[in-house]
Amino acid sequence: MKKFGFLVLLFVFGLVFPGYSHAATDTKIILDGKEIVQPSDTKAEIINSKVMVPIRVVSENLGYSVEWKQQTQTVTISKDNTAMQMIVGQKTATVNGSNVNLDAPPLVKNGTTLVPLRFIGEEMGLKVGWNNTTKTVTLVTQNSGSGNGTTTPPNSGNEGGGSDQEGLVLVNGISFSDNRFMIATSGSTKPNVFTMTGPDRIVIDLPNTAFADSFSEGQALDSNQNGQLVVSGYPDVSKIRYSLYSNSPSTIRFVIDLSSSKGYSVQNDSGLVMINLDNQSGTPAPPVGNNGKKVVVIDAGHGDQDPGAIGVTGKREKDFNLAMALKVEALLKKESKIDVVLTRSDDTFLALKERVKIAQDIKADIFISIHANSGPAAANGVETFYTRSNSKALATVMHKYLLQSSGLKDRGVKTASLHVTRETTMPAVLLEGGFLSNKSDEAALFTESFQKSVAKGIVAGIKEYLGIK
Repeated sequence: MKKFGFLVLLFVFGLVFPGYSHAATDTKIILDGKEIVQPSDTKAEIINSKVMVPIRVVSENLGYSVEWKQQTQTVTISKDNTAMQMIVGQKTATVNGSNVNLDAPPLVKNGTTLVPLRFIGEEMGLKVGWNNTTKTVTLVTQNSGSGNGTTTPPNSGNEGGGSDQEGLVLVNGISFSDNRFMIATSGSTKPNVFTMTGPDRIVIDLPNTAFADSFSEGQALDSNQNGQLVVSGYPDVSKIRYSLYSNSPSTIRFVIDLSSSKGYSVQNDSGLVMINLDNQSGTPAPPVGNNGKKVVVIDAGHGDQDPGAIGVTGKREKDFNLAMALKVEALLKKESKIDVVLTRSDDTFLALKERVKIAQDIKADIFISIHANSGPAAANGVETFYTRSNSKALATVMHKYLLQSSGLKDRGVKTASLHVTRETTMPAVLLEGGFLSNKSDEAALFTESFQKSVAKGIVAGIKEYLGIK
């Protein structure tokens, strides 16, 4: 099980086998403005377009203890209340006792364990930057006050737009749900939005912006920095195209292709541009959260190239998560006192930090992430996770209804350091709807009756917590 949608922020990495592409570079690591001395025979390097770093070098510079057990090929990193464990050759890591599925296992080179750079950034609370020209990694601790940490570790195949981003606002990701097009950025930008005809379309130009290196993880981006997001289930929109429209100034253009002329409103907060297509008149509509309604963000874990856990019969967690999110959304739309926003409404990729950013920027009242679990074949049941103390009450209420509506075994309410429940500031929980690795649970999870029942339970829990009759 990808306990916290963890793969959306992990870089895919692999073992070095004969014939496997392996390109070493003189990559530097700068921690809080100072270069870290790396072993001469095993430095940070790009392997199959992903940055891999020696875990001991970074960990010990941050005050973590690192233990290596040769017999079991296990590396354990610990500090205070955080403990992370990875095993060479295995695709499951643990963070504070919670399983995290990885796309590929850690590797050992010249006696040194290499792990994805993003793993370090996420689990050690660092801001991670990348300069594709100098091949330099920058790590900034949250309280150091240095660096900007605005870019993410690279996919080195995306040279365009990633080589010179200094001074530009980065476009990290996009999402379309509930007739709202959302653009997540690293800072403030002033969108120029206008309509065109023949055919009808809405154009959004973002001056002084560039695609973040991480953008191509979630969306197609060709060598000329063009791509498109296919939209399904919304008759007003067929697709959304995007491109690096101008180099001087660097401008990213998004084009929403419409079936007919349609009104819209624009909400622009620092880090989030939202185009709301549900406003037929074209006059400004109250932004989400400013209309007196409670704002609920429903997060369907995983998506696109990140399938999440794979069930005993091959069913994919990402499909269950999305089906559940859409059913919950449909029910919440009937509630006059609630405004619901999905982080994703189709099979697209969204990084964990972008899911958090959506909730933060629209000032959501609560955040609920939907997942399914994985583990030993005998493991079964539902559980609810939270991180911060202000989320405990929400977790208690939501678990009560999750348990009742699912009819599965009670595995309890638990605390864990999960990105989406840790980095949000509003009450946030992660719901585990059952174990895909358990034959009985998996069979139940993909039935309409189970999903409808649990969706109703989730909505009932939301309404009780928010005090809505």
